[in-house]
Amino acid sequence: MGQTKEPEMNQHLIHHGAKKRIRRSTLARSYVMTITVGFHQSGYRTFKHYYQKHVCMFLRWAFPFVVSYNRFVELMSEALVPLCAYLSTRKGECSGISFIDSMPIAVCHNRRIHSHQVFVETAERGKNSVGWFYGFLLHLIVNDCGELLAIQLTAGNVDDRTPVR
Repeated sequence: MGQTKEPEMNQHLIHHGAKKRIRRSTLARSYVMTITVGFHQSGYRTFKHYYQKHVCMFLRWAFPFVVSYNRFVELMSEALVPLCAYLSTRKGECSGISFIDSMPIAVCHNRRIHSHQVFVETAERGKNSVGWFYGFLLHLIVNDCGELLAIQLTAGNVDDRTPVR
């Protein structure tokens, strides 16, 4: 998303009333989005290792103003809305054959469910083919060409067939 769309997007955001300082980052929001998508296409298990061992070492030529890992994690939350807006423009056409699948997004280890406080109102305990988890389910529908048709995030205890229309 270019620099021209950011002021328009900021007008539509919900504000809590308190003044917030808008600090301009040295790393552009489009770079944050690119690095985030690149992680999901890489073979790394954790984002921290991907960022520190791959982006900061081997992709420094592509991202000249890399920031520390902690600062990058802060910037990721600001890139969520533009990334979702971009993904909604990249949806394919329904060709008659569609595939649906879901994957768990665990927010904590099963032993820490009772002390977990961040998603206490929205996350739920669920079970898939691998075992029990606590968190959310990401439901995806793709066509026979592999193009994304629909996406939905639900609590972990929702049946896979429920969000499908």
